[in-house]
Amino acid sequence: MDLDDLLQRYFATSDISELSPEALAAGIERCQVDLGLEQDRGKGFALWALLHMLGSAPDLDVAFDEEDDRNAARNFMELLEASEGQ
Repeated sequence: MDLDDLLQRYFATSDISELSPEALAAGIERCQVDLGLEQDRGKGFALWALLHMLGSAPDLDVAFDEEDDRNAARNFMELLEASEGQ
């Protein structure tokens, strides 16, 4: 899943800085619902990553059944933190 595609699908724009708080909240809610329904691990991870970047991701033990996916999510969070510190 491409980030621009996800932003377009859930927020109808690739620039979320343009969104009203209501539109942002509605897009986040749609993304959370789809995360809960998603059966494909890769797509689920992409949805979780987007939600994490927006500060709205569920806890790892709720979002991921597989330990490998939880570890990948932890690595993702660490990489984001490291990139923000530079």
